[in-house]
Amino acid sequence: MILFTVAGSFWLELFLKVGVLKQVKRMLKAIAPVAFLFIAWDKYAISHGHWLFDKDQILGIYGPWCIPLEEYLFFIVVPIAALMTIEAVRKTKKFWPL
Repeated sequence: MILFTVAGSFWLELFLKVGVLKQVKRMLKAIAPVAFLFIAWDKYAISHGHWLFDKDQILGIYGPWCIPLEEYLFFIVVPIAALMTIEAVRKTKKFWPL
């Protein structure tokens, strides 16, 4: 699913030149606080048995707090894709006023 998200949104950076990836500090300020909260929530939920990750559907690479790599990537890739989509709408809206 992460690859589909990349394919579905990251082309906006190349073809519409939305410039999200060029603004690393701004992107980190927008994503890091929320990602940290959700990762902490994941840690809590996993450690208390509220949910788990199917070992057959993950790569088996774990980061801090024994959270799978895919979960960390989800909290990074999806918000970047959302920012790209928002910037693409802003950019193209200039060409199609209501």
